[in-house]
Amino acid sequence: MSKQEIILRIEPGGHVVRVRPGMRLLEAAARAGLIVDTPCGGAGTCGKCRVRFFENAPEPGEADLRLLDPSDIGSGWRLGCQARLEEDAVIEIPQASVFGGYHQIQTTSTAGNNRRAEADIRKQFLTLPPPTLTDDLPDLMRVERALAAETAEPVVLEAPAGVLQFLGKHLRGCAFSGTVTVRGTSLLDFEPGNTVEDAYGLAFDIGTTTLVGVLMHLVSGAEMGVVSDMNPQTVFGDDVVSRIAFASRGAAELSNIRACLLGRLRVMVRQLCEEAGISTQHIYAAAFAGNTTMQHLLVGCDPASLGMMPFVPVFGRGLTLPTEEFNLGIHPHAQARVFPVIGGFVGGDTVAGMLATEVCSMEGPVLLVDIGTNGEIVLVHDGRIRAASTAAGPAFEGARISCGMRAAEGAIEKVWIDADVELGVIGNVTPRGLCGSGLIDVCGQLLKAGMLAPDGRLLTDDALDAGLPPPLRRRMRLDREGKPECVLYENGGRGICLTQQDVREVQLGVGAIRAGISILLKQEGLVPADLAHVLIAGGFGSFIRRDNAQRIGLIPHEVPHEKIRFVGNVALSGAKWAVISGDAWREAEHLARLADHVELSQDPDFALEFAMAMRFPGDMPD
Repeated sequence: MSKQEIILRIEPGGHVVRVRPGMRLLEAAARAGLIVDTPCGGAGTCGKCRVRFFENAPEPGEADLRLLDPSDIGSGWRLGCQARLEEDAVIEIPQASVFGGYHQIQTTSTAGNNRRAEADIRKQFLTLPPPTLTDDLPDLMRVERALAAETAEPVVLEAPAGVLQFLGKHLRGCAFSGTVTVRGTSLLDFEPGNTVEDAYGLAFDIGTTTLVGVLMHLVSGAEMGVVSDMNPQTVFGDDVVSRIAFASRGAAELSNIRACLLGRLRVMVRQLCEEAGISTQHIYAAAFAGNTTMQHLLVGCDPASLGMMPFVPVFGRGLTLPTEEFNLGIHPHAQARVFPVIGGFVGGDTVAGMLATEVCSMEGPVLLVDIGTNGEIVLVHDGRIRAASTAAGPAFEGARISCGMRAAEGAIEKVWIDADVELGVIGNVTPRGLCGSGLIDVCGQLLKAGMLAPDGRLLTDDALDAGLPPPLRRRMRLDREGKPECVLYENGGRGICLTQQDVREVQLGVGAIRAGISILLKQEGLVPADLAHVLIAGGFGSFIRRDNAQRIGLIPHEVPHEKIRFVGNVALSGAKWAVISGDAWREAEHLARLADHVELSQDPDFALEFAMAMRFPGDMPD
């Protein structure tokens, strides 16, 4: 008789979960609240998800044998993304394999700090005369009359059934004195006392990798608190393509991947309220900005159409939905706004970024670039908006890089090359790997030092300049397969190295983004030197250095430094503005419909532009 339940104990921490036989270890760990790091999306190619079985280790698979040393396999080490549980087990998930343990999440922005609060929510303290035989006006009309007296304008209210059912009881329970909450012409609540100032909203940036939430005061527009976390959907895949494939299998899978996200959002909401010392019942609005896939999964839309040509979203206009559909635990009659989508993979986060940066009000051609696995590019010129998305690949997130990792403790985030190599490491600890900003830095610095050729070749031996300092020359060597690599940190073993394949991955990412920029500029009859402003958005963009980003061609090297500005997490800033201002929400819809979605693959010059952009610009003035 087969076992119906398996008991898994996870150390450190002593987490215990009960799962069905055959469940993937990644899913079992997620049930314990632990997300195993899988930069390759669980394909078994990166080796970053090592876990150790203390008992009942599964038989090693092909990926285990390829990526793990025989001695480690004998000691119970396996790749977490490949392991399935068939017997009770005790395992260790080391900190290095835990996703987001010390992840740097960008929560701030240089945009949207001076927005005026004009929320649709209004609260008013009222003292109403109680009914009498000569004044027997119905309760709802009595509230209307009192509000009209305060505003000196006629008021006609509607009310949800849930409000009407208890309105009479609430009015009499507080002797007809209390605070009404109104959204437009809809009565949402009547509560005792003067709670006029107790009106809050939520703004969320729903990223593929990270989640950021902000508690906003709807009266003043002030930010009351911020919380960030990792997106737990990574257990279903690191990238949107993997998640689309999973969610498209059926209703159960779509429900699971959505529930995973909503569960984490509920925890974040409670944390925000606890830290601010407010009631969840005083939250009346929420705004969500994310890429097209994330927004579809948030509302429970089947994303299958996004996974096939011509990549058509289910919805384009912004959505206004009752938050009870999201079960966030806030006021039962609160509303949620989900940002409009421009088209394809140019989603609500791009619209929120355009809203926050006010790109249409800036003089001269403006380029907005959000650098990530999917690079979103917006060009504004003479009242026209062109927007595109390009698959930059996961290199800038640390995936497909031999020593790559996300921006967590131990990641090399900055590199300087002079007489030798100097490293900046997150947390000032021993280096564990190389994150996206460090990857850009090292390529830019190697180009500057003449150790990397513009065509992407790492140079060794006679190909290096004779005047190169000996410490740098020693760092350029051949690996076991005779391929060139650059040693960034030596720890007695192979160390942390930049390989030739790593450079190729960088070239692919840079090429995709630069080609997208070139196509949009060409369609507008512009060249990079014509740009008046270049805005680099997103958490990743806030940590890169202009010199090195331009030296490798990620940012056009023709653009002067003073025209380049890092604007941070503008998707979150746009969501914050939309939750406190109805006008901002309407402007977001206007921007989305005004923008022209450009499908880069359909441009006849894209392939040529991509090939040309793969070559590093090389020498440039400092």
